[in-house]
Amino acid sequence: MWIADKWKDYEALDCSGGEKLERWGSYILLRPDPQVIWNTPRTMKQWNRLNAHYHRSSKGGGEWEFFDLPQQWAISYRNLTFNLKPFNFKHTGLFPEQAVNWDWISEKIRQAKRPVKILNLFAYTGGATIAAAAAGAAVTHVDASKGMVAWAKENAAASGLSGAPIRWIVDDCVKFTEREIRRGKTYDAVIMDPPSYGRGPKGEIWKIEDAIFPLIQTCVNVLNDAPLFFLVNSYTTGLQPAVLAYMLGAAMKKYRGHVDAQEIGLPVTASGLILPCGASGRWERMP
Repeated sequence: MWIADKWKDYEALDCSGGEKLERWGSYILLRPDPQVIWNTPRTMKQWNRLNAHYHRSSKGGGEWEFFDLPQQWAISYRNLTFNLKPFNFKHTGLFPEQAVNWDWISEKIRQAKRPVKILNLFAYTGGATIAAAAAGAAVTHVDASKGMVAWAKENAAASGLSGAPIRWIVDDCVKFTEREIRRGKTYDAVIMDPPSYGRGPKGEIWKIEDAIFPLIQTCVNVLNDAPLFFLVNSYTTGLQPAVLAYMLGAAMKKYRGHVDAQEIGLPVTASGLILPCGASGRWERMP
């Protein structure tokens, strides 16, 4: 398992009974987590000192209960800064477990010692985009949500990267990639974090089980002759790490490289356990 254990501003404090107790900067949030199917005593004092609690509804969805939480605040990871706010379906605008991939991306870019162009698909609020740009890469950031792209721009500005070479694109990721291929554009690396289900800006339906491997195959055609890496993230239960590895291995077979895939996770302070938070598949070029 790849573990995001370098945080200072974020902490998974405890988890029990389908809920995860977290510290985001100086604020304590309690959110549902479907992986937490065990019950343990809630002994940490923070269980009773919440700033916000997301209550899941038995009918689906849910709602926030706020006690003392600003509409927006910021936390940092290394030299990166992210704006947070509670919004739709329990999210805060950041997946802290992805920090383990931000570190890997940054290392690959710095080791390249040459200009690097990255295509980041389903790029959300820009965690990977900002990490890559801070490491010196030129990034094309693509997401179907105009609001998410605007949020990512704010995160870039907060990280001192307003002038970084980032292209901000609001578009359907599949259609944009196909157009880039027709235009003859190429990249050194691809990052994708596809949702289990979603819709594009014009109502295009995305269902990950049907669409992810064809998209990976399409993205191979936008890579140059000496790509650095290909990173695929998944929060879909059915896509185990081995499945991500097999897809990347099959799609990237014409290149000399190495594939690895693991669960990604967060250390839990109270128990010392590692909380699973999805999976990632990584292809990297071999010397």
